[in-house]
Amino acid sequence: APHSPWTAAPQYEKNFADVKAPRDGSFDKPGKDKHWLLRQPSNPMPSTSLNFLDNAYRKRWQTLLSVDDMVEVLVKKLEELKELNNTYIFYTSDNGYHTGQFSLPIDKRQLYDFDIRIPLMVRGPGIKPQQTLPAPVLNIDLAPTFLDISGLNLSFVNMDGQSFLSQMAPELRNGTARPYFLVEYTGEGHLDPDPACPKLGPGLSQCFPDCVCEDAYNNTYACVRTLVEHNLQYCEFADSESFVEVYNLTSDPHQLENIVKKVDPTLLQAMNQRLIKLQSCEGDSCRATKI
Repeated sequence: APHSPWTAAPQYEKNFADVKAPRDGSFDKPGKDKHWLLRQPSNPMPSTSLNFLDNAYRKRWQTLLSVDDMVEVLVKKLEELKELNNTYIFYTSDNGYHTGQFSLPIDKRQLYDFDIRIPLMVRGPGIKPQQTLPAPVLNIDLAPTFLDISGLNLSFVNMDGQSFLSQMAPELRNGTARPYFLVEYTGEGHLDPDPACPKLGPGLSQCFPDCVCEDAYNNTYACVRTLVEHNLQYCEFADSESFVEVYNLTSDPHQLENIVKKVDPTLLQAMNQRLIKLQSCEGDSCRATKI
């Protein structure tokens, strides 16, 4: 949670009545020099799209109040059983979400930080309170971390991810953070044009008010995010243009400028080779990938 249709519990239906989606970062900015799907929304956004995304934002907050309730019940039960200090609790999500970034009303299928970054909070034995770790962690790391906590020797399993127990509780485990990682998505579309957006033709999906479509067959991409030496994101689209997007997350944390035409071609080639290796690796070889 939260997930559409964002049906709040009855007692929370009127909460956050004045809340609106944050108007910062890349909110309602034009998708200049980006994949065509980011260039098609109207900018600035019409009031119908703004009202739609603000309403979705409020409803998502309302549903999370029920999640808060469930967390409270769980923690109290663990306290009753005197097991709280012997238990790891992971609080996370399966995807990020955007509400108005680059004039896209709502969805989760883009390559930018607002869609790929998710909350991750963990408490448990060996973890110091009130600390924030910069080490990158992926969804594929959850399973090996759970197995590591259970005491299993991870050399017996062949998984793409890696345990991040050593990052959270270094006195319990030794380990290193990954220097870069893979982001990939396969776009979805419909064979027939969306009735709400016939002018855009077939191959699209997730069309919202004002004929803004959030996904398409050729919204298929693979990216490598590098965190050592360069804080870069390099992305290739599987489309007729072989479109490429590159962002410097240090100087441009909101990914407003695609710098593919400004980057040293040698660096672009290195990122391309790294991406190819990450896409083709499996199991232990994903952690051994160094170029």
